[in-house]
Amino acid sequence: MQSALTIGFLTPYSGVYPAYSAHLVTGWLLGMGLDPVRQRTVQFTSEYTHMGGAGASVDAARKLLFFNNVDILSGLISYKIAPDIIPLVENTKRPAFFFDMGEYIPHFPYLSPDVFYASHQLWQSEYALGKWAHSHFGDGGHMIMPVYEAGYHLHSAFKEGVTAAGSTQISMTVLPHNESDPKRMELDGLFTTLAKDPPPYVHAIFAGSMGTRFLEKWIQSGFHKKIPLLINETMAYDDVLEDIKHIDLEIYTSMMWMREDQSKANQQFVKKFESIAQQPANIYALMGYEAGLMWRELLPYAKKKDWDTVKQQLRAGVIDGPRGQKNFYPASGFALPTANILKISTTGNKINKLILDQGAGMRYDAKEFEVIHNESMTGWQNPFLCI
Repeated sequence: MQSALTIGFLTPYSGVYPAYSAHLVTGWLLGMGLDPVRQRTVQFTSEYTHMGGAGASVDAARKLLFFNNVDILSGLISYKIAPDIIPLVENTKRPAFFFDMGEYIPHFPYLSPDVFYASHQLWQSEYALGKWAHSHFGDGGHMIMPVYEAGYHLHSAFKEGVTAAGSTQISMTVLPHNESDPKRMELDGLFTTLAKDPPPYVHAIFAGSMGTRFLEKWIQSGFHKKIPLLINETMAYDDVLEDIKHIDLEIYTSMMWMREDQSKANQQFVKKFESIAQQPANIYALMGYEAGLMWRELLPYAKKKDWDTVKQQLRAGVIDGPRGQKNFYPASGFALPTANILKISTTGNKINKLILDQGAGMRYDAKEFEVIHNESMTGWQNPFLCI
């Protein structure tokens, strides 16, 4: 009897989405056409990496590769720590297949032929929203975010989109961080500034419960519906808005996947996942499912440990999934996602979404992004939302 294909999964903690790894793995197995409950074809081994920093991730990767002897190394990691893990992967000659939300614009001083990336490309969502914001509301918007969110490329990608649309100015406020009270949100100074000189729009970038609290304070401020409010994609996910859908809210966002999308491929995914998980499909389940569609094709070679063929196909392969084409090797040019620009309103305890426009993606290696990498040599190691 052939042994199971083993996948080692680097698993950081996320207080925002505690069950993300279970959703991702369930989606992956469903994409492969396997029953997550009864299948014995693939075996996942999770290894906790704390907040996802380099030290903990490298130790976990070393254990999975050399002690557990897994066939494939996977998990949620940041591009910032990939260079620390790549030597371990290349030493084994086995493939690594990592997931990320796309909080950083990809940058690969060295691109390993053994390492593959399933990215949600959040930065693309921000770029599209910035481009639309300028063309729709005009020049001189104001971005606001806490220190944590400012450590990623989301605001940089938004600014690049604004600039591409012809903007000459955009303001930014980074909220001060209080070590003794990290959840403190001091907005009085910002609101005073906005009242004196109202911008054509405000773009808020927050993670987790801080985003919900910001929306509540925004409504109390008196600016609501007077200054258009644009929020980052993760602030607009259904499970986040669920907590505030009783408020009369009107916001704009950009989203690269919608559960409501009626395409056959998407509805097939949603129904499969929700019948197994008994909860709404989400972005992590989708990322896993897309990976599964690719690995379904690779399974015959992976079972035989024919890693050369597996890696060769991963470098060139493109899947057609719930949100269109997707590929996993940067050198083949990540398939450009389509971002829907949405107006979201909450009335009568319901979340209403109206698609206003569609924004096109941008190649990650476009020369316009070089300045972002050159100016931003630091950044958080923990994957976005792993707080």
